[in-house]
Amino acid sequence: MTATAAFIVLLAAITVQGVYIIKGKSHSDRVSHFLLLLSSLLLFSITLYRSITIKFVAVTNTFESLVFFSGVICFVLFVLKIKRAGGHTAGFVQFGSSIIALVLLAVASSPLAPKQIAPPIPALKSSWLVLHVTFSFIGESFFVLSFVTAVASIITKSGEKKKAYESLTAKFIALGYPVFTAGALIFGAIWARYAWGSFWSWDPKETWALITWLVYTAYLHVRFTGKIGGKTSSLIAVVGFCFTLFTFFGVNFLLSGLHSYG
Repeated sequence: MTATAAFIVLLAAITVQGVYIIKGKSHSDRVSHFLLLLSSLLLFSITLYRSITIKFVAVTNTFESLVFFSGVICFVLFVLKIKRAGGHTAGFVQFGSSIIALVLLAVASSPLAPKQIAPPIPALKSSWLVLHVTFSFIGESFFVLSFVTAVASIITKSGEKKKAYESLTAKFIALGYPVFTAGALIFGAIWARYAWGSFWSWDPKETWALITWLVYTAYLHVRFTGKIGGKTSSLIAVVGFCFTLFTFFGVNFLLSGLHSYG
C-alpha cells in the first residue's frame, strides 16, 4: 500500500510538472517538489519498516534496491529545486528524472521484483554491503539527472539551452562520480573480500560496474580537458547511463554470478 501511495504521489508530481512545462512556466511550479519529497519519504518508510522487520538495512534484494533508488532520486530532485539549480532548464530536468524514478518504481511493483520480507543470506549481512549499495545508488541518482540533461542537450535546437544542459550534465556527473566510485568500487571490493575472500573476482556485476565507471571516467576526462565537447560528450553520458541500467537489470536478469541474488 505504501509503495502504491508513493507511486500515485510521484505520478501527481509528474502531472504538475508536465502542466507547467506545457504552459512554459516551469519556474512558477511551487508544488511538484513537495510531492517529490512526500514520495521519497513514503519510499524511505518502506525501507525503514522492512529494515526493522529483518533487523538489517533493507537494500539486499531487487525490490528493496529499486524502492531505495527511486526514493533517492526524488529526494535529490527536491533538494535541487530548493537550491534552485538548473535555472530555466530545471523544469525539464525535474520532469525527465521523475519519469525515470516512476519507471523504476513500476518495475519494483512488477512480478520481476519479489516483495516477500526475508532476512538476507549471511554473505549480505555486512555494513560494507550497506555502504556499497547505498553509495552506489546515491551516485547513480546523479547519473539519472545527467542522462536527462545529456539527452536534452542532444535534441534541443537552442544553442543557449544546449550549453546549459551540457554544463548541468558535467556538474551532475562530477557530483555522482566520487560517490559511485566509493560505493561501487571501493566499498564493493571491501565487502567482496569480507563475503567471498577476494577483493575482485571478475563477477559479471563487478565487471559491468567497472565498465560503467570507465565510461564516466572517460566523460570527465574529455569534458574537463576540453578534448571533446558538445554532442559527443553528451553521447558518452548517455552510454554511461545505459551501462548503469545494464549493470543492475541486465546482470540481475540475464547473467548469473555472485550477485545473482541482488
